[in-house]
Amino acid sequence: MIDHTALLEWLTTQHHTAWAEQLRELLQQRLNPAAHGDFAKWQAALTALPVLTPDSVDLTAAAIRVGHPQQLDAASRAQLETQLQVLHPWRKGPFDLFGVYIDTEWRSDWKWDRLQEHISPLPGRVVLDVGCGSGYHCWRIAGAGAQRVIGIEPMLLSVMQFQAVQQYIQYPAVHVLPLATADMPEALGLFDTVFSMGLLYHQRDPLDHLRTLQGWLRPGGELLLETLVIDAGDGDVLVPQGRYARMRNVWAIPAVNTLQQWLAQCGYTAIRCVDVNVTRVHEQRSTHWMRYQSLADFLNPHDPHQTIEGYPAPRRATFIAQAPL
Repeated sequence: MIDHTALLEWLTTQHHTAWAEQLRELLQQRLNPAAHGDFAKWQAALTALPVLTPDSVDLTAAAIRVGHPQQLDAASRAQLETQLQVLHPWRKGPFDLFGVYIDTEWRSDWKWDRLQEHISPLPGRVVLDVGCGSGYHCWRIAGAGAQRVIGIEPMLLSVMQFQAVQQYIQYPAVHVLPLATADMPEALGLFDTVFSMGLLYHQRDPLDHLRTLQGWLRPGGELLLETLVIDAGDGDVLVPQGRYARMRNVWAIPAVNTLQQWLAQCGYTAIRCVDVNVTRVHEQRSTHWMRYQSLADFLNPHDPHQTIEGYPAPRRATFIAQAPL
């Protein structure tokens, strides 16, 4: 069982005892062999990882770097790679564990490069990363100086991937919890910064999601929002019929100005779009660590500016906004 005692004790010091007790019960439910048919297999992979103490950790590197290759003999390297592959597919990264390079589907470091200069300085801040996957950006946030980072991720495999990395880093102020947004209390008012990346278009009610994020921020806290957008005018929204880029649950993709209006409607201030970027097949692709189909398979083979369904190809924008004081 993964131990979250330190986090629960910290929440109590922050006057969130009720949430700490709710969280204790939820974690007991989610982190047990009955939680998922593959849980025992994943837990066995974590247990079988070679016992190693890294001689260094770099949370600022493009690939989160833990230890060096010379710390492994050939047998330990094979053991490490074999057990990490049990946790396939790896979506968000990359990671470099003792020279084993986990080349994830997403070059999440590219996204970090596009946003890091625009966010408020992170030293001393308490940060929430919603839908954090394997926790790659949680580590980058910690590397930028955040006091404490909590990621929530409903996919249990991603949580186990985080634990594989955490097993070596053993950084007590970074946590990835097996939670969905619906598991979080409303109006926590706990976080200085909230990241929501790649989630808004999966929400049936995007404005409700924006209000929920605001409730988790302290007054004046900062929202970092990254999502799909369309190149269109004020008020325009693409509502896909059926799938979008083979994704089932894409409900609404707004224009940049439309999303700015949504944020203002929800009460956010100091709203700005800091980046718009067309997603390229070099940023999201199949690899040895994610052997399923990826972006190249989701685009029109005769026109890469369109999805396979004929919609505009993925374009992502990053917004920064402030919760009301």
